[in-house]
Amino acid sequence: MTSIPDDRIRLLLGRRSIRVYRPEPIPEETVAALLAAAMSAPSAAAKDPWRFVVVREPERLAALAEALPNGGMLAAAPLGIVVCGDLEAAHGRELSYLLQDCAAATENLLLAAHALGLGACWLGIHPRADRVRRVGELLALPPQVLPVAGIALGPPAETKEARTRFNPAFVHREQWR
Repeated sequence: MTSIPDDRIRLLLGRRSIRVYRPEPIPEETVAALLAAAMSAPSAAAKDPWRFVVVREPERLAALAEALPNGGMLAAAPLGIVVCGDLEAAHGRELSYLLQDCAAATENLLLAAHALGLGACWLGIHPRADRVRRVGELLALPPQVLPVAGIALGPPAETKEARTRFNPAFVHREQWR
């Protein structure tokens, strides 16, 4: 990785998907801090359509793990947070704005988890209809609330090197050339 002189940027590059956790519980104050960080994300027209379901029950975490093909780590995580969006609250009731807002909140939550020394992994739910339906059932979501992403969280039991996937070929200046 290229040398990055700024500690703030190194913190961002150090955020990695952690899938193995120690079984220690995450204090409620930490959960509140994670949710505060998530809800400080930008939102189209400041509509804040995000909604969060905090899951600690091992049986429900295991059921979520079963519902999400790449979500096996949820079964052993001490905490899961499902980021949802309320379509009635989204800017113009537009799904695209809801998804963008929820993605921004998800990334803020992941960065906050890393800054607090927690491991976390983002699990996509939307747009897979089977996942949306099953997670909605497991969490008793109202019809206008869509589960967008799940996040497994816990004290990390694995470490990964910081890295970037920066590719200058993906950058265009002034026009696409």
